[in-house]
Amino acid sequence: MKKPHTVMRTSRFFAAAALVSISVTAAAQAELPRINEFIITSPSGSYLAARIARAERDVSVASTYYRSVLRTDPRNPDLLELAFLSTLQSGAIEDAVPLAERLVALDKGHRIARLALGVKGIKANQFAQARTHLAVAGQGPIADLTAALLSGWSWYGSNNFKNGIAQIDKLSGPDWYGLYKDLHAGLILDLANQRADALKRIERVRSVDPNSLRNVEAYARMLSRAGRDADAEKAYSNFSTALVRHPLVDSALAELKTGAKLAPLAANAATGAAEALYGLGAALSQEPGGEDLGMVYLQLAIYLNPEHPLALVALGTLFESTKKYESAVDTYERVPENSPLRRKAQIQRALNLDVLEKKEEARERLQALAEEKPDDIEGAFAYANILRAGKRYSEAAEAYAKIIKILGEPKREHWSLYYFRGMSYERAKQWTLAEKDFQLALKLSPDNPQVLNYLGYSWVDQGVNLDQALEMIRKAVSLRPKDGYIIDSLGWAYYRLGRFEEAAAELEKAIVLSPSDPTINDHLGDAYWKTDRKLEARFQWLRAVENKPEPEDLPKIEKKLKEGLADDPVPPRAEEQKNPDKG
Repeated sequence: MKKPHTVMRTSRFFAAAALVSISVTAAAQAELPRINEFIITSPSGSYLAARIARAERDVSVASTYYRSVLRTDPRNPDLLELAFLSTLQSGAIEDAVPLAERLVALDKGHRIARLALGVKGIKANQFAQARTHLAVAGQGPIADLTAALLSGWSWYGSNNFKNGIAQIDKLSGPDWYGLYKDLHAGLILDLANQRADALKRIERVRSVDPNSLRNVEAYARMLSRAGRDADAEKAYSNFSTALVRHPLVDSALAELKTGAKLAPLAANAATGAAEALYGLGAALSQEPGGEDLGMVYLQLAIYLNPEHPLALVALGTLFESTKKYESAVDTYERVPENSPLRRKAQIQRALNLDVLEKKEEARERLQALAEEKPDDIEGAFAYANILRAGKRYSEAAEAYAKIIKILGEPKREHWSLYYFRGMSYERAKQWTLAEKDFQLALKLSPDNPQVLNYLGYSWVDQGVNLDQALEMIRKAVSLRPKDGYIIDSLGWAYYRLGRFEEAAAELEKAIVLSPSDPTINDHLGDAYWKTDRKLEARFQWLRAVENKPEPEDLPKIEKKLKEGLADDPVPPRAEEQKNPDKG
């Protein structure tokens, strides 16, 4: 490993985009020990720990170790930049600001450092100073737009909204700039009591992007403040007709019915700038390769407006997508108690607890949420899914049944409810009820590979409807030709039909696609044994054991390793593996 002062200089593009990309290859990562596997007693140890944390996207840990190494080599510009970026991503903005100041002293054009200092200026109501930094924070489509929007809000903070609008309007660029420019110009004009001009801007945005929640929110809130409550209610209702009802929409509609005037989307320069950073950050975080910059923007948005519920939910979702589940749990918990999004955040928090193997806590929290509001489909569905994933199949079936009762007449979009209830019934050994649900799910969604696979496999496993079952599984494979689990079903169907050569051929395809699945290893071992490839069979059974099969399957596989396959075996059931979708 090179010593810290000999690390290659990070490119300006890296700094501009704040894409804290992994600097070690996948092969190198595999060779690096995890942080908790060694004791850090030196700068080089801290540096290695920081690299590992960065590779694993553990930004808080990376920040801690980079700053630790930086204290031993304070003039190293690479360490300074890495410490700054990881600290910024971790959300410790106050700690990142001094690092940004040091970076700017070394590189006056460091754009992310300038952006952070500009945001700090807005937070402190030092608007002229903020504009000084933002003027150097541009160059590049995202950077230019960000600087223009935040500068516009800083001018509003300086009691000069006209300069703010001019700052935004003079920016030229891609067509999509117009959505952001008109939205934020409209918000500024609304706060400046220029409501007619504000509405013109927002109406233009809505005509281009009518399905944006924030566009509808901005428009309806302006209408409410202009005394046009009926029009505001209509705007929200039209939006809810087009898309699934959103908690923020429901809350606003309820507030309108009380006769209250809806608060503006942004109340001041800081919350306006936070809204701009949230909008850009949420969009970036959903783009492949945009996660790191999206995290920077969302953290800066939350710094300016710590109770911005959408920014917190977006950041929690981003942590989920990068598999930082503990950070997701902490972020969802920060959504304010009085926010309409609190319930959604608590549902997601519980689901992340389940991933972290805190299953009892997750189940109890979802149960409480489901009982607290029985008619809420989202909470009830999450609770039912977690019961099923926890193998509490009878309880899961009852939970799905309650949702089905609330929804009433089955519709196409309800197929998954019948599918998951069918899975629960089947695993609870209530096949008659399960079969009925699978058939209804298939009627609602005739070409659904999951349902085709599960029902077809179950029939094969029971030795009934064999021709129809095999055709269903073949159709599922044609719909998902790269799905190792479904191809395994086809192979296992051939095995159950005594067509062992065909079974082995299909199972070999499945193992290539899903090489670490113990059930597929087990099935392939059985097929090999039946085709007199006994050495290969034992190898596959050994792989199955190494890949940690279900506890009830392990003794059966170990017995086969010792004794081989009986002449007329009863193959282990693998329905849950066949249907890996956990809801």
